[in-house]
Amino acid sequence: MDSTVIPIPDGDQGFADLKEKRKFQVSLSPIVSFFQTNKDSIKKIIHSIKVGSVLVLVSLVKFVDSFCKQVGDDSAMWAIMTVVVIFEFHAGATLGKGFNRGIGTVLGGGLGCIAAILGGQVGGIGKPFIVGVSLFISGGAATYSRLIPNIKKRYDYGVMIFILTFNLVSVSGLREENVMEIARDRLLMIVLGFAICICTSLFFFPIWASDEIHDSMVSKFEDLASSIEGFTGEYFRLAGDKENQPVHPVASFRSCLSMLSSKAKDESLVNFAKWEPWHGKFGLFNPWEKYQKIGEVLRELAATILSLKGSLDSSEEPLQALRESIKEPCEAAGSSLAWTLRELGESIGKMRRCQPELFIAPKLRLVRQRLGQIMSEKLDTAEELSIACFVLSLMRVAEKLQGLAKEVEELGELAAFNRS
Repeated sequence: MDSTVIPIPDGDQGFADLKEKRKFQVSLSPIVSFFQTNKDSIKKIIHSIKVGSVLVLVSLVKFVDSFCKQVGDDSAMWAIMTVVVIFEFHAGATLGKGFNRGIGTVLGGGLGCIAAILGGQVGGIGKPFIVGVSLFISGGAATYSRLIPNIKKRYDYGVMIFILTFNLVSVSGLREENVMEIARDRLLMIVLGFAICICTSLFFFPIWASDEIHDSMVSKFEDLASSIEGFTGEYFRLAGDKENQPVHPVASFRSCLSMLSSKAKDESLVNFAKWEPWHGKFGLFNPWEKYQKIGEVLRELAATILSLKGSLDSSEEPLQALRESIKEPCEAAGSSLAWTLRELGESIGKMRRCQPELFIAPKLRLVRQRLGQIMSEKLDTAEELSIACFVLSLMRVAEKLQGLAKEVEELGELAAFNRS
């Protein structure tokens, strides 16, 4: 009977391989940590490299003699100007600006050529008169459209380019006879610059506004949860502890303040995200308006949480015993509110539908019921006003969380999140 020899690996060799593997993993951990902590700076460096590369690529057009002779040196500069003007940090912003510039250039150049041709047909003193009237009408109408909120929000840059292009083309027609060729050459160079910008922005390390608005929304939920825990824990610290460690939850305070001033940034990111194509986990018709609505509710919630800070400064000794009596239910309420915020934020981060009626709504009703009992049983005198304000602020937070849970639920339905 044949025997089979089974090779047994050397124990020392296997241990050495495992040790080497662990050593490799440990050596990579600082690099991974560096990239995670400096993510924003790395994105800025990548964007700067992309802009520099595109400028070099577009500038090479000036060195192609045959091409420059065909379109002219002046027209070739428009490709460089297009790159400088429309290449933005986010891919959606670049797409939006490029689209606006293209539409504004085509409409302004086309109508400008028509105005110049009509002026040339009239001739004499009627030529500047026709051009002047067309400038007045187009400039006034376009400027009025820029004052309309819906147009200003998404198409303000395109209208401005329309005014600029119309003026340049129509006025050039007063002196130049080949205005159509000039408009054609400039449009060709603008399209060239636009195409290079879009390809670089979308296909080489793209920076998506949709990812940023999504991630920042999730982090806001965590910041608010930490703020509630911080303010609640600080409020029930003993007066002696506050004297020895006079530290307020500064980080929580700053995170709430920064959230209150985030409206303009959120609106810009939402506007950029609307221009972005389908990518990753976001489709073409993602409900970005709902993200904006949730951001507004979070800012209102941050303002309510900040009202808790006013209660931290009132540390009267006679009320310390009363604080101790309500410490346990209030801390439990704060923990429940923080859990609710983290649960809602996690549902958005993992893109799964939350079910507020099953888990969140009963917990919030219980919180409001317990806080209501504290108000009715223990806080009924004027001396206890400061503590009553603290409890009322917690109740307002619970009320706003109920509305926030409904908004998150609607977001899950509109965005077709996965069911839990």
